[in-house]
Amino acid sequence: MKEFDYQQDFKNINFRQHPERYQVGRGEQGVLMVEPYKSEILPHWRFKTPAIAEISAKKILALYENYRAADDFVGMDMARKFIQMGYTRARRYANHQGGRKYDTEGQILPYQLNQEKADAAAIFKAEWDKIREDKDYLARKKNHQTKYG
Repeated sequence: MKEFDYQQDFKNINFRQHPERYQVGRGEQGVLMVEPYKSEILPHWRFKTPAIAEISAKKILALYENYRAADDFVGMDMARKFIQMGYTRARRYANHQGGRKYDTEGQILPYQLNQEKADAAAIFKAEWDKIREDKDYLARKKNHQTKYG
């Protein structure tokens, strides 16, 4: 996999119009940069409580399915990234008060389990696992990476 290009003109590229410019990257790379998807998905991304996380995950998955129906792999992958980020951010807050992992000297702060955030993370993790096993998504991802890098 080639390195994610953070030097692209993210402010002016419409990735729906130019899917060839989109890079899958590793994990959540570019999740808050790729438009118009960021603006479509971000308003629904929440993980404060398990109930809120459940609503959020369901909405983002509905967007994922809408992107699939529109044959829009970039949208599918961006929805996947938001689901993944729901898990990782909720886990961060589950493990560290206020979501801060490091102190001012760069040392890891002690873990303080927040069960509510851990439960919210589990909701996103279950949905992320489904996407990672989605054969259609995986085929589209491979095709996109083969075509565009």
